[in-house]
Amino acid sequence: MNHTADEPATHEPPARRAEPLPEKPPVSVIMPVLNEARHLEEAVGRVLAQDYPGDLEVVIALGPSTDDTDKIAARLVAGDRRVRTVANPSGRTPCALNAAIGASSHPVIVRVDGHGILPAGYISTAVRLLVDTGAANVGGLMHAEGTTPYEDAVARAMTSKLGVGNARFHIGGSAGPADTVYLGVFRREVLEELGGYNEEFERAQDWELNYRIRQAGYLIWFSPELRVSYRPRQTPKALAKQYFNYGRWRRVVSRHHKGSVNLRYLAPPAALLAVALGTAAGLIGFWPGWLLPGGYAVGILAGVAWEGRGLRPAAFIRLPIVLATMHGSWGAGFLTSPKRLADRVEAGTERLEDGLG
Repeated sequence: MNHTADEPATHEPPARRAEPLPEKPPVSVIMPVLNEARHLEEAVGRVLAQDYPGDLEVVIALGPSTDDTDKIAARLVAGDRRVRTVANPSGRTPCALNAAIGASSHPVIVRVDGHGILPAGYISTAVRLLVDTGAANVGGLMHAEGTTPYEDAVARAMTSKLGVGNARFHIGGSAGPADTVYLGVFRREVLEELGGYNEEFERAQDWELNYRIRQAGYLIWFSPELRVSYRPRQTPKALAKQYFNYGRWRRVVSRHHKGSVNLRYLAPPAALLAVALGTAAGLIGFWPGWLLPGGYAVGILAGVAWEGRGLRPAAFIRLPIVLATMHGSWGAGFLTSPKRLADRVEAGTERLEDGLG
């Protein structure tokens, strides 16, 4: 439940068609990278292996990694003239994205994460969709794939309605307008018009940028043709931290952009409060209180029986805990999100008026 429902919001300006693109427009691939030694070489290799007929460059924004990410990036730069790096001393994702955009030069911007694995034809398909739809941003499926039983359980939760709701970029669906998409393939002029990413959003920066793109009247387009493999978190601690931050920053978005909150995003904090209050009531002797945590547990187990079909046993038995971790961490992050984060974001919004640096 870390993103947004994907139906277009109401009461927004009519969609504007972006300026026509040249035939086979040059493409800049931007990659925010921090401690990505495990996947960086494969991720960049998949970009360079694309069949796109136009010019292509890769700009890797390097944060202060503590593994071998920098060495691998240097080797990639030395091995292909299309690859270069730019520094991101803060290590924060939106700063990395803006630095890479500023260091790039082409009219189409393709965002790829250091652990994102592009399928063949991804860039060609995305550029075609930009041209055909007139959208400012196109994207597709975040296809989570694990390599261990725990990762398999996380991947199944991240591609199920029980885990993340009805967002098409998680669970799939038909092509069409959307609130947000995974990663994104953008028109540079729109990013420059809006000032790029708000660097104060440590998380949820994609949703926030797409919200501003839609508010400016441009179209966000989802297509299941665009499917990017995603490697889930490897441990319960890492998963809990990820979803806690998702919930915390989604609360910041709802404070910053009034009216953007979706009822689906109130479900995790509401469930967490219900379980906590019911458990407390049960512990002090009010036995009906146990109906709340009991009902949640029954709902999770019933959902796992359906969503876990086809999982190997070692992953299946981990799925209930994975789902509870995602729900509880997201809800806790949402409930405890401090207002000072929203205040900091307001200052970042003012700096957007200066454009990309």
